[in-house]
Amino acid sequence: MLSVLSYGRLVARAVLGGLSQTDGRDYSLVTASYGFGKDFRKGILKKGMCYGDDACFIARHKSADVLGVADGVGGWRDYGVDPSQFSATLMKTCERLVKEGRFTPSYPVGILTSGYYELLQNKVPLLGSSTACIVVLDRQSHRLHTCNLGDSGFLVVRGGEVVHRSDEQQHYFNTPFQLSIAPPGAEGVVLSDSPEAADSSSFDVQLGDIILTATDGLFDNMPDYMILQELKKLKTTNYDSIMQTAQSIAKQAHDLAYDPNYMSPFAQFACDNGLNVRGGKPDDITVLLSIVAEYTD
Repeated sequence: MLSVLSYGRLVARAVLGGLSQTDGRDYSLVTASYGFGKDFRKGILKKGMCYGDDACFIARHKSADVLGVADGVGGWRDYGVDPSQFSATLMKTCERLVKEGRFTPSYPVGILTSGYYELLQNKVPLLGSSTACIVVLDRQSHRLHTCNLGDSGFLVVRGGEVVHRSDEQQHYFNTPFQLSIAPPGAEGVVLSDSPEAADSSSFDVQLGDIILTATDGLFDNMPDYMILQELKKLKTTNYDSIMQTAQSIAKQAHDLAYDPNYMSPFAQFACDNGLNVRGGKPDDITVLLSIVAEYTD
């Protein structure tokens, strides 16, 4: 029989050995994107990574992998403004900041803030509004750092269960927090939130964790249990497998969005707010599906 002291030393060596092994490996995200514009252009990207008025980016830096999604507010179209321009430019700017190394992995709201203020400083104002969600994996610390403004968001799935998720931010029903640039003289009229108002979180991730980052076109049409059913099909970190699952999730959300008899999460939320609504919610859908894997060049 081992003495208590000997057993303690063995446990200590095992724990320390495990930690040093784990800490010595960098993590990365293997990510695939897929989506639909509300105008039925299946999986067709505009210039950049955009599905309808949604936009996204996937960027790598030596210290981190960074993802972002944004949803341009469609109401601007009534005023002759293309809503996709704001979200696409915001995401392109954030992507460039990451690739240039002008960010701190533990502070994703800094990426969003810098990107937004660059848009504000344009000589020709880029009018519009957008929600935004940014997810950063710090390769060495194995921590995920997130910020979410509005009703886009993310899920982290481990062992078939949601272990982390973003909090949706709404001023009132169907009116999410959003970054905006208004025409001169209309700043007090157009709803606009500060990027610092984004909900932020940080937590450890494990190899094999699944991270789903998406715009509200997904979450308004697919409840968690349906998403988890699709994610069960994902067995490897192979890119093709991840892409196939991302496509399957986006397609199912797209089909449900146009089902008039389906009680969607959006319809349920509307009923909770006293509205008699049924059916899916036609919308642009963007899905970024990632698996945490060991980093390889």
